[in-house]
Amino acid sequence: MSKLSIIIPLAIFLSAAAARDLSPATLPAPQTSGGRPLMQVLKDRTSQREFAPEPLPTQVLSNLLWAAWGVNRPESGKRTAPSAMNRQEMDVYVAGADGVYLYDAKEHRLKPVVAGDLRALTGTQAYVGTAPLNLVYVSRGGDAAGGGIQAGLISENVYLFCSSEGLATVVRGSINREPLAKAMKLGSDQKIVLAQSVGYPPKK
Repeated sequence: MSKLSIIIPLAIFLSAAAARDLSPATLPAPQTSGGRPLMQVLKDRTSQREFAPEPLPTQVLSNLLWAAWGVNRPESGKRTAPSAMNRQEMDVYVAGADGVYLYDAKEHRLKPVVAGDLRALTGTQAYVGTAPLNLVYVSRGGDAAGGGIQAGLISENVYLFCSSEGLATVVRGSINREPLAKAMKLGSDQKIVLAQSVGYPPKK
């Protein structure tokens, strides 16, 4: 199977057939140059709660996940967001229309977790069920305060990326954590900290 044949189903992020048979998906290499100047990005950073239905292109998804929590120093394995003593106890899950994936930053790929559309479970707000993408930040062990800080740092990376790329996003703490954790098949040591919706703003 060619690399292209693996990437294209992920880019679609919609197919009902794919919802029955998730596969690991290799992401294209992140584009780490370009973007808008930092001060302009900070000036325009905002929360938005309306989203167009179109999915993110695979390259944009790749860049987004790398910006959020990717490896930016391969020689040490360190990430784009800090963690206490570099423990890296946060996992980023990607919930789309076809299912939930775990972002494997070291391999820069998505690992299938559970098939089916769980987007509506990632928050109590109506828009989360139709936002093209919901990121779920899950802490493995560690203390609650540390997990909250790390999730906040990752979510701010997402905010800055979205501001640079003209995407809409909002981070959310209002989550029915128990049913979502059960649906995602999380372990007892895994705690859902925050979720964040991402997509294109609706066309005016």
